[in-house]
Amino acid sequence: QAPLMESGGGSVQAGGSLRLSCPTSGYNTVTQCMAWFRQGPGKEREGIAGIVVGGHNTAYADSVKGRFTISQDSSKKIMYLQMNSLKPEDTAMYYCATAPASYEYTPGWYCPALNPQLFGSWGQGTQVIVSS
Repeated sequence: QAPLMESGGGSVQAGGSLRLSCPTSGYNTVTQCMAWFRQGPGKEREGIAGIVVGGHNTAYADSVKGRFTISQDSSKKIMYLQMNSLKPEDTAMYYCATAPASYEYTPGWYCPALNPQLFGSWGQGTQVIVSS
């Protein structure tokens, strides 16, 4: 499968906002999970948010919960990551990736654990720099 392509990164001051985008064409089935990861300088790649394509179930890392929102525009086939109240520790390269979704009767289709080992189709990433 073709690698994904992230965009929307940039440099902002602490407290600012950015919105990242990731086209999802080719991965538009409810059995697919799309997720955002990031890798800061000298750090391991970290899963921060996931969403089931065409669904409503989302997952967030504690480090971004309440500040970041993952969403999708099914008509445009784009996934977004709205990042508010940015902090210097959010400085990282941000990636989108995909993995098969999991299913249980309740809650239906949902993303697996945001473990980079489970995800693929990695793009080149988009850089986010937050200055204090």
